[in-house]
Amino acid sequence: MTERRFLTAEWRDLALLNYEIEPDVLLPFVPVGTELDLWDGRCFVSVVGFRFLKTRLMGAPVPFHSNFLEVNLRFYVRREVEREVRRGVVFIKEIVPRRAIAWVARVVYNENYVALPMRHAVDGVSARYEWRFEGAWNRLALAGLGDWRIQDPASEAAFITEHYWGYAVQRDGLTLEYQVEHPRWRVAPADEVELACDVGRLYGDAFAPALSREPASAFLADGSEIIVRRGRRLTERDA
Repeated sequence: MTERRFLTAEWRDLALLNYEIEPDVLLPFVPVGTELDLWDGRCFVSVVGFRFLKTRLMGAPVPFHSNFLEVNLRFYVRREVEREVRRGVVFIKEIVPRRAIAWVARVVYNENYVALPMRHAVDGVSARYEWRFEGAWNRLALAGLGDWRIQDPASEAAFITEHYWGYAVQRDGLTLEYQVEHPRWRVAPADEVELACDVGRLYGDAFAPALSREPASAFLADGSEIIVRRGRRLTERDA
């Protein structure tokens, strides 16, 4: 049974930096009932910045909170349900500029949202997302973008952008599963990239080695309208 719509919006100008990471780093964060999803035997985390536009909750616009920025650190999991493989995303931390947005996400999904001052600049050939953390501006920036195209389903870019479920660990240790709907996105590669932040203080020391290396890939996705469905708590039987 398809869950009701919880949120509709547009996700636009997604900038994605993707890093290979040792699976052992992520195992403590894997929600019950899921397992790490690998591409070509490789495990990834991604730092993603994008614009959240025309946001509506339960069909209603949110005054003064319809358009905002988000930067998140995420990794990839999968769950098998009978003959269906559900490929999903787990968030380590999500940054937004407004406390009310962070509060709703924490209450409804128990996602690790924080509110920090943010700013951005995008122009079709470059993208920059910045957030102010402990008195300094941090940034995610991409430039030198190439041809826009829908990626081969077997490609790394398709693997990164085409996970259509979200999973979040709940306060009781069980897992919330929710569906995210959007069409396939056009993607353009980047040849100039930058991640400038104190990884250890922002995300934890365990992530510093991976995020201090050169990324395995970097690209911009154009984005689209999206739907986030109401979540469903997995039971111990689902695990």
